[in-house]
Amino acid sequence: MADVKNSDAGSVLRGAVGLVRTAPKRMNTVEPFFMEFIAGVESVLNPLGISVMLAVTDSVEAEIATYRRWAEQSTVGAVLVTNLMVDDPRSAVLEDLGLRAVLVGEPAQDSFFPSVFASDTYAMNLVVEHLAGLGHSRIAHITGPQRFRHTATRSRVLSQLAGEYSLEITEFEGDYSDTVGESLTKKAMQGSGRPTAIVYDNDVMAVAGLHALHSLGIDVPSQVAVVAWDDSPLCRLTQPPLTTATLDVFDMGANAARVLLDDAAGVVQDGAVEMRAKLIVRGSSV
Repeated sequence: MADVKNSDAGSVLRGAVGLVRTAPKRMNTVEPFFMEFIAGVESVLNPLGISVMLAVTDSVEAEIATYRRWAEQSTVGAVLVTNLMVDDPRSAVLEDLGLRAVLVGEPAQDSFFPSVFASDTYAMNLVVEHLAGLGHSRIAHITGPQRFRHTATRSRVLSQLAGEYSLEITEFEGDYSDTVGESLTKKAMQGSGRPTAIVYDNDVMAVAGLHALHSLGIDVPSQVAVVAWDDSPLCRLTQPPLTTATLDVFDMGANAARVLLDDAAGVVQDGAVEMRAKLIVRGSSV
């Protein structure tokens, strides 16, 4: 990647990069993923004298309004855009505003901006291969909001793999929060055809789901296996520890910052930067 001098980078990026965290207010303090990502970004930008300006909003409309304000006031030289959505309106707005950006997520084919993304297709294949290898054929998937592109990809890939592995899939749409993770877990375990494995779209819902299973008197993993997306200390401290599809989130943040510096230096990115998760098998699925 390009070697951008401190003064050049600071000038092109105006000494600051914007990052908007858009989520329900209760989620901003409980999801470890985002703070680890920011730490990775800052590890690359801060030594160059470039600050990360963080804004917290609770709607896409408010997020877009923040971009407009930053552009009008020349507050930041670029932004990092996370949680890409199906039919995402933000890229077009940023292009119209003339704001430099890096997309953190799998981009649309006609995307104007460079991007860094984790392959959810690859990760879901790892998860299903693991669970099917243990003999599981009924799997519940407790997802994040389906408006997010990565969630839609995971659901689509799981549906495709169901035919290949002869799986019965039930899906429950959540919001990444602990309260919804707990309630959806209890809902999934109702009835006679309950799943023998549950896959959660983040660590917070998985930890809450594990608590719900314990409260129902359901043993993990002998009665139900549990797999979480994202690996944080939460997953290692549960009983049993949680199996996770884990990505180096710090490294993803660092990669996003490097791509942004390359873009500031005029280096044209040759395709999106793809990162791949690995499956860490722990006591919740053995």
